[in-house]
Amino acid sequence: MNIVGVDIGGTFTDLVGCVDGMIVTSKSSTTPADPTRGAADVLRLANCSLPDIGEVLHGSTTAINTVLERKGAKTALVTTRGFRDVYAIGRGNRIEAFNLFFHRPKPLVPRKLTFEVTERITHTGDIRTAIDRAKIEKLAQEIKALGVEAVAVCFLHSYANPDHERIAGEILRNALPGVFVTLSHEILREFREYERTSTTVLNAYVGPRLSNYLGTLEDFLRGDKFAGKVRIMRSNGGVMSLDQAKVQPVSMMESGPVAGMIGAGRLAAHLGLEQCIGFDMGGTTAKSSLITRGEPAIEEGYVIGEHAAGQPMQLPVVDIVEVGNGGGSIAWVDETGGLHVGPQSAGADPGPACYGKGSEDPVVTDADLVLGRINGGRFLGGNMGLDVAASVRAIEKKVSGPLKLSAAEGAFGIATIADTNMSLSVRAVSVNKGVDPRETAMIAFGGAGPLHAVSIARQIFIPRVVIPKLPGTFSALGMLMASWRQDFVRTLVGRLGQLDAAVVARVFDELGASGKEQMERDGISGQIADFRFFADLRYVGQEHALAIPVSGPDMLTDDTAKVRELFNVEHDLRYGQSAIEEQMEVVNLRLVVTAAREDTVAEDWLTQDWEPESDAEETSREVIYDDPAKPVTARVLWRPALPAGFKLTGPAVIEEPNSTILIHPDDEVTVTKAGHLIIDIASAG
Repeated sequence: MNIVGVDIGGTFTDLVGCVDGMIVTSKSSTTPADPTRGAADVLRLANCSLPDIGEVLHGSTTAINTVLERKGAKTALVTTRGFRDVYAIGRGNRIEAFNLFFHRPKPLVPRKLTFEVTERITHTGDIRTAIDRAKIEKLAQEIKALGVEAVAVCFLHSYANPDHERIAGEILRNALPGVFVTLSHEILREFREYERTSTTVLNAYVGPRLSNYLGTLEDFLRGDKFAGKVRIMRSNGGVMSLDQAKVQPVSMMESGPVAGMIGAGRLAAHLGLEQCIGFDMGGTTAKSSLITRGEPAIEEGYVIGEHAAGQPMQLPVVDIVEVGNGGGSIAWVDETGGLHVGPQSAGADPGPACYGKGSEDPVVTDADLVLGRINGGRFLGGNMGLDVAASVRAIEKKVSGPLKLSAAEGAFGIATIADTNMSLSVRAVSVNKGVDPRETAMIAFGGAGPLHAVSIARQIFIPRVVIPKLPGTFSALGMLMASWRQDFVRTLVGRLGQLDAAVVARVFDELGASGKEQMERDGISGQIADFRFFADLRYVGQEHALAIPVSGPDMLTDDTAKVRELFNVEHDLRYGQSAIEEQMEVVNLRLVVTAAREDTVAEDWLTQDWEPESDAEETSREVIYDDPAKPVTARVLWRPALPAGFKLTGPAVIEEPNSTILIHPDDEVTVTKAGHLIIDIASAG
């Protein structure tokens, strides 16, 4: 079966596919006003005929950008009377205690659009105060008059009993046709009112834009006689159906970046890397994730935006740390003469100054071009020429002039600050988690990742950098390896070993039934499905919990010795200590249902022997590495022509159609049997 993965980023749209047994790739500029144009361009460039394609996998940054740019729908929030301000108050902790400018997350729904409903369900699921249907009908008309585009409904303890939310949802959906209505229990059934409310609001806030976007994408595909399946990459590292993505677009928040980390995990397993850091640098942001034994870490929660002031999302997400630095990040000088890079980005339009679209703002790509690290004549395989003179003018006007520096010095400052900023994301998934970077490797990808990876590795003493095949479109390749995945959760609080066995068994059955229903909706065969249950456990008195695998209800009610042992070991690994004498309690039960891809074409290609192209002429050019006044003559090689086993010692620049790899002086490069590049850092350790 012919398959393609399409990754629409903020700057470029990438495609990797397997068509007629061959791997095909393409890259094109994203069109922000209509992302499907980018999809059409990459399909055309790769000579992919949609009627011949059996499956399209898709990831996008549209959801997360909608939140970060606060360009979502006009949203109303409906909640239980007396709890109107839970969403605005949030948590009482001050994450950045010494930040004088600290501020709490700004709600996506203003207080005037937050409405209270008289109803009450207890934490056990019992109805204390019944909901009044007539009042909900009246509220629907009030909301309609306000021109609201989306409604989020989150009632107190609806995770235990969603009956009242179902009633409210039925009335609102009937009374407000065309309005996107989200019910919290349809997104997650887990306690913590603030995080659950925030997640529900996020789904409603991005719902209209994402539903329209996905509908447009589907119309484009079907209009070109595509009759296959469409799968959407989700933040937990799996894929879901297009119909589910329209209902739960919040699951797409990190759909593009996580695909690259899935691919990096597969490559790490192939290379035998016990622990490594996936590093993805695109045009707008740089992302990092810690990968252990071939698997990126999954966290049961995430913050969209800044850690202290962003929007909480209580869903399973591949643990990615993101910073606002990419190839298109704008360099600027503040009123005190300080040079900054990002988080503002030039995006795809107008893009860097060197694109020749009229931009006068210098970005990281402009700096790399001026430093000689990029070949303007070979950018995007030679399909997009870059104007180095425009880059020089932009840097001189906005950076070098105000700081009284040469253009080369200004460019070097931009690149150095960008590398330092991006190293923070790498530190966050290594040093900040107690992992010694000297004992890891970095797998670098994204259009700009291979260009900056070695500089970042040198800063924090990572001894080895791996550049996979097709680094510039690696996230799209990762989509072709992603399994179908669904996560389900039920809150169930009680002391380990003292829970009611009948209640625990019922919750296990409910989770299993939910998993099977979703499989049937998505056409997933039970023969390939894998059901795995987890219990969120904590020591009594703790606030947060760890997910521990359990095989059935008995592990929580009868023979609890095994799960206690597993929890103590995991607690010691995570926090450096365990308290084996302390009592434990369960707070949630989880079910993860996965179905591995029936084809392994992408993974097979990732590990198959490398077949180089015909020889390409080696050249050289002046490249600035550490001193703007002392450029170094570097070898320039064409990667597709390098055979397996080829070795070189830097300085060098290795170019390929959609990326460039910068090799520093004395670093050693080896081409593996499968065609991946291994860079051993000379100064590491």
